[in-house]
Amino acid sequence: MRIFACHLLNDYSGSPKVLMQLIKGWTENNIAVTVLTSSKRKGFLSGLDTVNYAPFWYQLAGNPFVRFIFLVMSQFFLLIKLLELAKKEDIIYINTVLPFGAAIAGKIKGCSVIYHVHETSIKPQLLKKFLFGCVKKFATDVVYVSNYLQRQENIADVKNHILYNAIEEEFYQIGKINYQSKHLHKNVLMICSLKRYKGVLEFVELASLNPAYDFKLVVNADQNEIEDFFRITFLPANLRIYPVQTNTHPFYSWADIVLNLSRTDEWIETFGLTILEGMAYGLPAIVPPIGGIAELVEENRNGALVDSLNLQHLSKRLGEILNNKNLYAEMEANSFSKINSFRENEFVKKSLAILQNRTLSNHGKNGNYFHILENKPK
Repeated sequence: MRIFACHLLNDYSGSPKVLMQLIKGWTENNIAVTVLTSSKRKGFLSGLDTVNYAPFWYQLAGNPFVRFIFLVMSQFFLLIKLLELAKKEDIIYINTVLPFGAAIAGKIKGCSVIYHVHETSIKPQLLKKFLFGCVKKFATDVVYVSNYLQRQENIADVKNHILYNAIEEEFYQIGKINYQSKHLHKNVLMICSLKRYKGVLEFVELASLNPAYDFKLVVNADQNEIEDFFRITFLPANLRIYPVQTNTHPFYSWADIVLNLSRTDEWIETFGLTILEGMAYGLPAIVPPIGGIAELVEENRNGALVDSLNLQHLSKRLGEILNNKNLYAEMEANSFSKINSFRENEFVKKSLAILQNRTLSNHGKNGNYFHILENKPK
């Protein structure tokens, strides 16, 4: 059995990290995987020892029109690659809805096409309609990262599954070793992409409103991009901004609370890997009140649900959590406990079950083409 795992932009954001976790689980179960992603760019999909690579050209562009042209060009290259490599019995696994060229290739070759959908906030609307139209036309299965996303982007007449993202087992174990009850130094952390819709400017304003707290912002960008982005923005003395990090453990260990401030008028979070990683350190979280990310946080149990557009309320809730030792201790314990629902072993097992069902559909229930290791030790 072979899987062709397709992802557009290889970087250190959430969606390629999820695919990387799946790929490691698949190869540990003796599945041959070929990774097709953007060439000449490092990210979570780089340097995986047990896979083959078939990179294709893609370049990110700042201008929306140029970015669209580059997307179309890249999908032509991806389509040609898969037409050369894939066979009818293979599975084409498409991570995010962007690599539509892979879906077209799968249809032409007669492969199973599994979409792993992470997003709903795609602009312009015409592009979103086209991309999800490809999902509807070409997918044999659709995997959603949350209940919210399934409800929002449900594809009728296509078999669909909910597969919550999971904490990397290695990350969980490091967090568990370093987890200890906090003494509340009032350290506030956010890790996200360097985008306005991710609430980075709201985070800066929040730091300005709370000079008694220390704030750290880690963004998926280099130092030059950071300087350009904040060129005309006043940055308070209690805020430090860091470029992309391959090791985020020191930041979670430092923090007392982790935030996601995505603007609900521009971007709906369908999950929240940084919130999950914070849970491994027992960190309470403040997140938007809508989207899949709200399925991770329960109000006054392991955090708070607050719209970052209401900055005064956000500041008030932050203070209530960080200044109430009893409330904080309860949230801390609940946060660390909740992480057990998102362990990597179950995540991989559910993914293997999806692949097995797809393979049985293709080869008949009596086929001996694919096996899940039933008693594989945890």
